[in-house]
Amino acid sequence: MTRMLRTKPVLQANEAETGVTLRRNITLFQLTMLGVGATIGTGIFVILGDAVPKAGPGVILSFIIAGITAGLTALCYAELASTIPASGSSYSYAYATMGEMVAYLVGWCLLLEYGISASAIAVGWGQYLNELAFDLSGMRMPGAIANPPGVNGGIFNLPAVILVMMCCALLMRGAQESARANAIMVVIKIAVLIMFILIGLTAFHSSNLHPFLPMGMSGVGAAASSIFFSYIGIDAVSTASEEVQNPKRTIPLAILMSLGIVTILYVLVALIGVGTQPYTEFSGNEAGLVQILRRITGATWPGIILSVGAIISIFSITLVVLYGQTRILYAMARDGMLPKIFARVNPTSQTPVQNTIVVSTLVAISAALVPLDVLADLTSMGTLVAFGIVSAGVIILRRTRADLVRGFKVPLFPLIPVLSVLFCLYLIIGLPRETFYLFGAWLGFALVFYFAYSMRHSALENKAGETANQSTNLFINSGSN
Repeated sequence: MTRMLRTKPVLQANEAETGVTLRRNITLFQLTMLGVGATIGTGIFVILGDAVPKAGPGVILSFIIAGITAGLTALCYAELASTIPASGSSYSYAYATMGEMVAYLVGWCLLLEYGISASAIAVGWGQYLNELAFDLSGMRMPGAIANPPGVNGGIFNLPAVILVMMCCALLMRGAQESARANAIMVVIKIAVLIMFILIGLTAFHSSNLHPFLPMGMSGVGAAASSIFFSYIGIDAVSTASEEVQNPKRTIPLAILMSLGIVTILYVLVALIGVGTQPYTEFSGNEAGLVQILRRITGATWPGIILSVGAIISIFSITLVVLYGQTRILYAMARDGMLPKIFARVNPTSQTPVQNTIVVSTLVAISAALVPLDVLADLTSMGTLVAFGIVSAGVIILRRTRADLVRGFKVPLFPLIPVLSVLFCLYLIIGLPRETFYLFGAWLGFALVFYFAYSMRHSALENKAGETANQSTNLFINSGSN
């Protein structure tokens, strides 16, 4: 029990456990764009077609509820990130506040969140490539290689594999290069979504918003639970804590700025989408926004532009999510929770190259073989659990370490953290029962690995052993004297 409840000192959480540290060269603008890049696209380009049938026009409320939950959690993230600027995000925060066991399980929630969501996001890339090819040449790739198994004749999703491998190559070049490329891609996709909003306004009919809640508030809650994984950009921002310039100021600002941009665009695109056609015409087609533009304009050029924007968007999201996954593994391996291969940093690029290769390979295999609808709810579960624990961590750290210097403090404490936990619980309850079974199996496997490997290889375990040995030697030496 002592081992499971031991906490990592906050000052230690700010330090690298290896001889090679990560380079601090990411700016506020780049970090904000990294946060935006992790969110915009997942909720709009990929999941909107699945969310609208659940809630109807009320999907607008679903995005607002998810945004409020993300906003409350963002404030909690901002405080912890300004206090504990270490790689690992929720994992590092839980380690400093709730102990090793909770932190370890949070880390596995994050592995679930990032790894599965990266696969889910990459799955939709082939659909938009197909739409672009059709608009340009009137031809499409065979469904067997463009779609995941079980979807429109899909057998092996080749475009998803290519996408993940390209992101892997870019990440191995270095964090600054990845952040710069991501910032350019985010600006492009924001411009594309603004184009969609402006064109959609010309065909907006308020009659399409009636009935507004055809499935009632239960449908709104179910849709909000499913789409919440599109807000993982908050967490991705804090995973860059050890590579950001002036993290105590930059991280809170980047979290709040990226969340504001994301929520506004999500709500506007959802409003325009359900206002231009009846909600019954939405389906699980990932390229639904392209079809809306084709119907409105009768031309191919808006669809071409939006397809290009979606292709860039999904690329940038996959890039950011893979980045976050590798940094979570880096932090856990550095603490001895996972094998040390995940903590090795290349001295030239100062990036965890081997870590990146392993993660990208596993994500590529999942993206090639697993359909989107199997992954989204499980990703939301991992995200919501991690977010709820972070919010509780703010309350605990305020009580246990009131002396710490905080670059940002949550306003209306403790109301905001409590509301954040309650909103997370509300969305968790709205997830399907099967998701709870899969999540339980995932954590069960994690516990087996913890007791078999992590507990004995923990950096805190090794330090405790060293201290015990030093005390024994001192006792022996004093006795002999």
